[in-house]
Amino acid sequence: MLYIFDLGNVIVDIDFNRVLGVWSDLGRVPLATLQSRFIMDETFEKHERGEISDPEFAARLCDQLDVALSYPQFTAGWQALFIGVRPETLAIMNRLRAKGERVVILSNTNQLHFEFWPTHYPEVQQAADHIYMSQDLGMRKPEARIYQHVLEHEGFTAAQTVFFDDNQANVEAAQALGIESVLVVDNKTVPNWFANRI
Repeated sequence: MLYIFDLGNVIVDIDFNRVLGVWSDLGRVPLATLQSRFIMDETFEKHERGEISDPEFAARLCDQLDVALSYPQFTAGWQALFIGVRPETLAIMNRLRAKGERVVILSNTNQLHFEFWPTHYPEVQQAADHIYMSQDLGMRKPEARIYQHVLEHEGFTAAQTVFFDDNQANVEAAQALGIESVLVVDNKTVPNWFANRI
């Protein structure tokens, strides 16, 4: 079997309010104001596909938020996203691999985040056979082509695959391709799903 895990809020806890909190302090703009302006729009999607650079993304987002930040300040906030790993999920990934199952990560992400989490959470990379990142592939979830790319690259059919993600649209897109998909709502979802399976 092929098991595909999302990264954020599946393997590693994340919180965008941490990002906005840092930018609020550095830019001297009230947190509530930044929260009201923060939307994941086309700029986000282009950044996650690698279609725009990190500095261009930073400039566009600062304009959207109307906050004055240097690029290092932007980066400091952007990398504050990560809270910590979910050890139960990592343990399951390692158990699956020990049984000979194929375990991969499929993440909508960007270079700035990839410069951060592998260094801080090396155990995540060690628990996966391969990592598929949207900015390297030029496509992102919930686009059907990104799931098809993973299946073709891994040599598995949709019927041989299980997918875990915290985003409803991503789960529905995978289900539409025939992939068994699980919506991860908290840190108990993955352990509960595997409770009687491994």
